[in-house]
Amino acid sequence: MSASLAIGDLAKRLDAEVVGDASVQIEGAAPLESAGPSELSFLARRKYLRYLSQTRAAAVIVARDLGRLGDVPEGTALLWVDDAHLALAKALALLYPEESRPPEIAPTAVVAPGAELGAGVSIGPYAIIESRVQLADAVRVGALTLVGEGSAVGRGSELKDNVTLYPGTIIGERCVVHSGVRLGVDGYGYVYGKAGHRKVPQVGRCVIEDDVEIGANTTIDRGSVGETRVGAGTKIDNLVHIAHNVKVGRNCLIVAQVGISGSATVGDGVALAGQVGIIGHLKIGDGAQVAAQSGVSNDIPAGEIWFGYPARPRTQVMRASAALLKLPKLMRRVRQIESEIGLKET
Repeated sequence: MSASLAIGDLAKRLDAEVVGDASVQIEGAAPLESAGPSELSFLARRKYLRYLSQTRAAAVIVARDLGRLGDVPEGTALLWVDDAHLALAKALALLYPEESRPPEIAPTAVVAPGAELGAGVSIGPYAIIESRVQLADAVRVGALTLVGEGSAVGRGSELKDNVTLYPGTIIGERCVVHSGVRLGVDGYGYVYGKAGHRKVPQVGRCVIEDDVEIGANTTIDRGSVGETRVGAGTKIDNLVHIAHNVKVGRNCLIVAQVGISGSATVGDGVALAGQVGIIGHLKIGDGAQVAAQSGVSNDIPAGEIWFGYPARPRTQVMRASAALLKLPKLMRRVRQIESEIGLKET
């Protein structure tokens, strides 16, 4: 259920300048092209200006740096802000507040003797909390979730339905772990002998620091020896795999289908776009960015932007791409010169 806010009240919460009728009630949000007369929309990039003249939205959040907008429909108020994306995030939180549910332990949940539960803990139907588990205050555990022996979950964190924490997994405060996530899984470690592949026991742990969000069906291995660690504030998308003994820094962004091989180190503030692959034991420096579908086979210095397969610095890839586009013309010139001097193709 969405809340209802007057445009003027919303503007105060967003520190926005209002142009238009501030008394109209906002009851939801939608894209410019489909928003109705009681809905909020937003405009952050000029390429979407073509939708503004036709919108029916009651109000539009607009980035100040867009400047002149052209025709604005009558009855549509503008909320001018410095950062339209940030303002939209705040507005959505106000219009769609999370439903507050009283803490409850479902009758079908299984809580082992010796598990420690803080105040206000919720445990959903058919969830299993094994022995020596520590759930801090206000932790929420969804239905069918398994929290393995000796694991710990920090204050205010939430494990959605059907999450699995292997034994000894550590999760910090205010984390969100979405459905289908598996944490602390055995890493892929084998040695070859005469009798075949022998599994290397995976005896380390998986540590997730504070304020991390992990998307659905992501898998993070435990350390083979030592630990796999994800730094505070990092946000991980769906369908990501992080292998054993990887160290991910603070405030990273890791997008869908990224794969990080064992013992790689990812610095603070790194952004890995969709389907990036990183081979083992590499170091990705602080603030580096890797574009989608890149295959990383070398260390990346701090602050650099790399892409391609294999991934290279942006300037190198751009020069190579520009040269490749000139190749057909170059080949025609070569054939012409060969014809002029009487050379035949071999």
